Amino acid sequence: MIDIHSHILPSIDDGAKTLEDSLEIIKELVSQGVTDIIATPHYVDETIYSSPLTKNLELLKELKEKIKAENIKARIYLGNELYISNRIKELLEDGEITTLANSKYLLVELPLDEEFPNYEDILMDLMNSGFKVILAHPERYRLAKDDEEFLENLHKMGVLFQCNMGSINGKYGSEAKKLVKRLAKNKMIFAFGSDIHHPNRNDFIVRARKKLAKYYDKNELNKVLVINPSKILLKK
Repeated sequence: MIDIHSHILPSIDDGAKTLEDSLEIIKELVSQGVTDIIATPHYVDETIYSSPLTKNLELLKELKEKIKAENIKARIYLGNELYISNRIKELLEDGEITTLANSKYLLVELPLDEEFPNYEDILMDLMNSGFKVILAHPERYRLAKDDEEFLENLHKMGVLFQCNMGSINGKYGSEAKKLVKRLAKNKMIFAFGSDIHHPNRNDFIVRARKKLAKYYDKNELNKVLVINPSKILLKK
């Protein structure tokens, strides 16, 4: 599996608190079949969750050195989970934030419990500018649970969906679990991610894969876990 959504960089958001936490998380992911991980620290403009790209690159370098020293078999890349903002393009141009693995793919998050003004216009503007927008964990948004057309419309616009592996295990509640099943059944998911923040020690990816096998055959499952995410790394 290629994990395109994780919070493994230490001490910059609500994810890993220490470098030791980061290494434990990575070892856990590797033990469950993850080969490549994109670190996607939150970036919420004008909040404490706005670690600049320069700082994130420093942390990534340190983490890679530790991984190499401990002979952990994982490749690590950098990205951001970008809370939707009218300033995303400006922040990219200023070098404050980054795309996923230096590609054209952007991982964007919407508010969980409310509607962001003009969100469709912002996403469409990003796509018209050449970016490929991936919506983080669509199954978790209140709008998606209340209005079936919300995700249908975004999908028709060309927005890609990244769902969390834990959702199908029930981590985010029964509504999110039901919704991710519907998205999987309708083949609307581009890729899955762990969205891991802390060491779990519960084999959640292994369990999720078994459940996803009810909705995907072997080739389809490989597509959402490996082939589609590899397009990001290969910059396709």
